[in-house]
Amino acid sequence: MQAITIKMENKLLEEIDQKLEDNRYSTRTEFIRDAIREKLSELEKEEVLKTLSMLRGSSKRKTSDAQLHAASNKAFEMLEKKFNIK
Repeated sequence: MQAITIKMENKLLEEIDQKLEDNRYSTRTEFIRDAIREKLSELEKEEVLKTLSMLRGSSKRKTSDAQLHAASNKAFEMLEKKFNIK
């Protein structure tokens, strides 16, 4: 593991310290690591949704409403599993 140094305004540090207490984080480092992981996950989700939106309507075959519904349910189940959403 590598150490990094960041500079933050006092007001931001005060907000982080308050959230530490509210959400039972033991250190600022733990809080910041968790925030970074969450942001990376959010960016990955955005990328997946962007890719899905580009694919929408690209199929030339006829698909029934029931097939579309089943496919969308399966896609969301996969995303929920990948990103631990429920």
